[in-house]
Amino acid sequence: MKTTIRRYDLDWLRVIVFGLLIFYHVGMFFVPWGWHVKNNEIYDWLRWPMLFLNQWRLPILFVISGMGTYYALGKRSMGKFIWERFLRLGIPLVAGMILIVPPQIYFERLAEGTFSGSYWEYFTTVAFDGIYPEGNLSWHHLWFLPYLLVFSWILAPLFVYLRRHQTLFIEWVKRLIQKNWGIYAFVIPLYLVESLVEPFFPITHALVDDWFNFIFSIILFFYGFVLIATGEVFWGTVARMKQKALALGIMCFSGQLIIWLFFEDGYVIHFTEALLKVTNIWSWILVLFAYAAQYLNTPSKGLAYANRAVYPFYILHQTVTVAIAYYLMNLNWGFVPKAFILVVGTFGISWLIYDLIILRIPLLHPVFGLKGKKKRKPAD
Repeated sequence: MKTTIRRYDLDWLRVIVFGLLIFYHVGMFFVPWGWHVKNNEIYDWLRWPMLFLNQWRLPILFVISGMGTYYALGKRSMGKFIWERFLRLGIPLVAGMILIVPPQIYFERLAEGTFSGSYWEYFTTVAFDGIYPEGNLSWHHLWFLPYLLVFSWILAPLFVYLRRHQTLFIEWVKRLIQKNWGIYAFVIPLYLVESLVEPFFPITHALVDDWFNFIFSIILFFYGFVLIATGEVFWGTVARMKQKALALGIMCFSGQLIIWLFFEDGYVIHFTEALLKVTNIWSWILVLFAYAAQYLNTPSKGLAYANRAVYPFYILHQTVTVAIAYYLMNLNWGFVPKAFILVVGTFGISWLIYDLIILRIPLLHPVFGLKGKKKRKPAD
């Protein structure tokens, strides 16, 4: 089985989903849910497209990360892989908590009136006092990094074994997903976690007490590794299932909307909604993989640039969004001009910082998770 061929569709999906994250965080400024700063007018209708996006945007990133781990272990020992995961995830996390996240909390404290003064005064006095939300130290939107780091370390021994041996388990998965609807067997563990664990452990993103989110996400990460290990069997399966998955995803999300709008919570509703939710998540993940494989599995200079930029953009973007939002929050400008300024401003300022500063200062590359570019050997 060939495993060295680059999947450009996975690169495209990663770029697209992280790009959608910027739109999602801009939307958080306008919806009823709690966020760091809030607009002076809330738009309730916006929560429906955001609910749709929110259900699969992070799950598919964990699946893609599991797939990337399969490829990474093809050329690395377990020790080297674990060390590289720390360099790629741990260093940007620590640097982000010191340099990137504090301005978000500063603007939040200004907005709620619990701090006044310059950012320098905030940074040199209370920026690292206590754990957020009571205190100010947090990883905020960077929570994805410690989870991915811990998942990688926990599963590394198993992954190395599966990567280097032809196992009965992988052969069983291949047979399973070639059956009609067989790939939907992957929904069963997700359903058990969603229905039985989620009610007792609300999402906190704090790692140590976030049991539902931790278990649900590590399952998806494991799925990504296992599915890519099946090679062309997986890609053939999603190509065959894409229309069915699309129809099922539409039906499941529509079912969730009906429950949210017309039904009170209860045992039957809870278990029904849990089934609709996990089937919806899995369906859209399959749909995105299928159509990306069909239309996006091609290289381009734009993809090469965006794929390298996406990690620094992810680290930077929410701080930029919160800063702009703070100065817009009390202006009576309406949704469209504020959203336009936030989207363009977040992309534009993040790009300027990336292209004019980060790329040009090699010392900053490891801080933002950038690998050095490989030098091409001269031709003979």
